[in-house]
Amino acid sequence: MKRLTRKEEELMQALWKLERAFVKDVIELLPEPKPHYNTVSTVIRKLVSQGYLGHEDFGGTHRYFPKISKEGYQRQFLGDSMAAYFDNSYKNMVAFFAREKKITPEELKDILKSIENGGE
Repeated sequence: MKRLTRKEEELMQALWKLERAFVKDVIELLPEPKPHYNTVSTVIRKLVSQGYLGHEDFGGTHRYFPKISKEGYQRQFLGDSMAAYFDNSYKNMVAFFAREKKITPEELKDILKSIENGGE
């Protein structure tokens, strides 16, 4: 699975949320300024050809749906980032976020409690 571009990820986020949608439905979820219909349609067709999306035919239009789960994509992306930036170490990753002040001590305590409780 290859890393998606920012635009592709934005469209996938909308489709993961909608589950099944026409191009116009996807556009409604996108932030302003809204991209042109043809632009969104082209990117969606590319995602279909890459295997990320499937579609159902309804006469002259298509309804699209994700063929990969959001969690599956996150797992792959996080794994790639872990290898490339954190030497495959979750400890290094958490330490990075702590140094950057992106995670609070309270959040770290909650994570530790979750780990101690078996991920609950």
